[in-house]
Amino acid sequence: MMSETRVSTPFDARSTAADVVAGVDLTGQRAVVTGASSGIGLETARALAMAGAEVTVAVRDVRAGERTAREIGTGAPNRLIRVTPLDLSDQRSVAAFVAAWDGPLHILVNNAGVSATPEMRTAQGWELQFATNHLGHFALANGLYPALAGAGRARVVSLSSIAHVQAPMVFEDVNFRERPYDRLLAYGESKTATALFAVEANRRWAGDGITVNAANPGAVTTNLGRHLTEEDYANLPAYDFKTPQQGAATSVLLAAWPQLEGIGGRYFEDGEQAVPYRPETPLRGVADHATDPAAAARLWRLSLDLLADAPRA
Repeated sequence: MMSETRVSTPFDARSTAADVVAGVDLTGQRAVVTGASSGIGLETARALAMAGAEVTVAVRDVRAGERTAREIGTGAPNRLIRVTPLDLSDQRSVAAFVAAWDGPLHILVNNAGVSATPEMRTAQGWELQFATNHLGHFALANGLYPALAGAGRARVVSLSSIAHVQAPMVFEDVNFRERPYDRLLAYGESKTATALFAVEANRRWAGDGITVNAANPGAVTTNLGRHLTEEDYANLPAYDFKTPQQGAATSVLLAAWPQLEGIGGRYFEDGEQAVPYRPETPLRGVADHATDPAAAARLWRLSLDLLADAPRA
């Protein structure tokens, strides 16, 4: 992935989602943004709607989603904002969302996530962060694949994080059954998984006109950090925190910027394709283990096996 010509754009870490869609016309396109009731997801949905897209806000808390839809709708030119329940940690909820979707889908932004949670498991026994951040979105994207292929040209955005750099996948124990649970390591592995998803999904789906990329939004203070303690924050690197509008910019770039047509299987941050990670610049870059095609293919097979074997409790 990183051997290809690196993509740069006019945008940078200070750019906002509104900057990215200035002059972009998404009229007639349909988009789904998961976790769009607040933070980066809300700003992603807002920018796509302002560019004319019909946006479905897919959220656990429908009441919060409806507030978001009203807020976005007051400024959106088409006011086509829909709210649909979706709990990515619950495979029944994912299946219901997929079953209810009708027609083509041009943009899917896998934005929702959980971070640094205490040890918690889904009904299937999966570790919650891996189950939500990766497996839920994996099942959603695969379920919506016919709709994406039916759009002719579609884009999928998979949100990752700089937390991936210290957390290669431990394929033998993705659900922390054998290892002592480490909530920050589990989060990092889930974000390695979302980056690897983009590599393999793009390989499989590019022939159908679907491009898939990973986005690191950067450090943004949102509800995602609600499980972090004061000690956690004290131990964090000296991030240059972004606003939610700036954090949404790279997602919106990958979802909507016309000049990225046909570009897929890559990892972006700060408005451009990321450079390889180097320890001397620890706050940026993408680690080799998050772009490895063999690891991406292995994770895809493992994810299919987990979904196939899990009870639908």
